[in-house]
This record gives sequence, C-alpha cells and structure tokens, in this order.
Amino acid sequence: MPLARFIGVWRKSAIGALAALFLLPAASLAQSLPQTGPQLVDLKLLLAVDVSGSIDFWEGGLQRDGYVEALKDDAVINTILSGQLGRIALSYVEWAGGTHQRVLLDWTLIDSKQAAYDFAENLSVRAHMAGRRTSIGNMLDFAVKMFQDPRFFAERQVIDISGDGPNNSGARVDEARDRAIAAGLVINALPILNERPSPYGFPKLDDLDVYYEECVIGGDGAFVIAAKGIKSFASAVRRKMILEVAGLVPEKPVRALPAALGRGPGGYNCGIGEKQLHEFLNRGGD
Repeated sequence: MPLARFIGVWRKSAIGALAALFLLPAASLAQSLPQTGPQLVDLKLLLAVDVSGSIDFWEGGLQRDGYVEALKDDAVINTILSGQLGRIALSYVEWAGGTHQRVLLDWTLIDSKQAAYDFAENLSVRAHMAGRRTSIGNMLDFAVKMFQDPRFFAERQVIDISGDGPNNSGARVDEARDRAIAAGLVINALPILNERPSPYGFPKLDDLDVYYEECVIGGDGAFVIAAKGIKSFASAVRRKMILEVAGLVPEKPVRALPAALGRGPGGYNCGIGEKQLHEFLNRGGD
C-alpha cells in the first residue's frame, strides 16, 4: 500500500475510534478506561450503627437484621444498579462511646445483586460487641477519616447514622457535625424512638427525632427518617437506603445548619445528652 494511502486509512480509523469513544455512555466510558486511580462510583455510603449500652442484645440483632434485609431487597439492589455507573461503595461501622468505632465491613464495591448479597451475608455472621456510652461526635470524626480512603471516588458521600439516644460523651456532636459538613459529607440519620426501657435505667429522650434534626444531620438535602420502635427498624432502613442511593429526599427534607453556642438552628440544646448523663451519674447510675 502506498505510504500516503496508509496514512489516510490510519487517520480515518483513529478519528472514527475517537468519535466512538466520545459517544459511549458515561458508565461504558468509565469501564473502558484503565483504572489508574480511584474507582468511580455513584455513591460512597457509610452505615454507622449504634451499639451502645442502651441497646440490648435482642435490639442489636434486630438492627443488624434490618440492614441485612435491606441489602437483599430487590428495590434497594435495583436502585443501586440503576445509577449512572450502576455501582456504589459501601461500608458498615458499629459505634458506641469513646474509641468504640468498629469497622465490621470496610469499603466494598456493590455492583451486582451477588455483591449486595455477599455483603449482607458477611455482615450477618459478624460477632456482636456492645459498648458503653454514646458518642455520635466521635463517630462522625471517625467517619471523616474513613472517607479519605482513596480506593473509591464519588461526588456524593453520605454518612447514614442510626441510634436510640443523644450524644453524651466524647466530641461535641454539633462541632463534629460541622467538621463533617466542611469535609463535603452529608449526614442522614435514623433515630430509633425506642419503646423499651434502657437496660441500665438511663433516661430516654422523648424528642430524639428533633434532636437528630437539630444537632446531628447536615449537608445538602440531609434528612431524618425515624423508626418508631425497634420492630419498625427494617422498613425504615429500606426506605432510607433507597432514597440515599437514588439521591432523593423525603417530601419534607431537613437541612441542618452550623450550630451556635451549643444550640441547633431552632434553638435546641445540643448538649442535652451530656446533661442527662451528668444527672444520671449523680443519682448513682453507672
């Protein structure tokens, strides 16, 4: 073949290949490119689950089962696979007070029904380990560090935190929330309006859902979905995960703004949990 004709054919092929590359959907394009950096996902979602002393072994089992059921739910899985890239990165941490932040499952790619089932099965066989006190603030600071993991990248990064009581130890919850927001994270919450008494006689916070709205959640589109009792936890988890993965919010989303002088944007006392603990200990509680 004459050199001029060879160059012409090569140039036409190269232009055609380049044009075809630009016509690929985003998901196909991402899959066709070599993975030299973080893997792109639609969402990085950290599930942060309260295992403090106010949650007994039976309640802890129902919590864990709620997440296992949600991860095997067809609606949740289809929502994951229907994203632009069709995959998310998921991790699961159980927390209490102090340094009790236990990573049960580190960042894991969920890109198929089998991957979701595997994550759920791995979660279901992990040993339960409860802790003392409740430090939402420490958990949020711990989460900020977890999101620095370079293996996955997503524009949307969400902490999904559940619990049955307010912060009563460790970092101030409002200040930790503001640090997480500044790091680009969204904090959604699933407060458990627990009808069962605490095993140790610790007082309940009747308006826990308001506390979470005022003092815990934050970031664009942040929201609270309350579980009215531990038995309704599974359905609340399922609904919440579908909304988070799809990038949606309930009809009336709540966005928490940075607190001032220890109070939420509505004037709520974000130190109520610490006050409860102080009074409890003064009465001879442990």
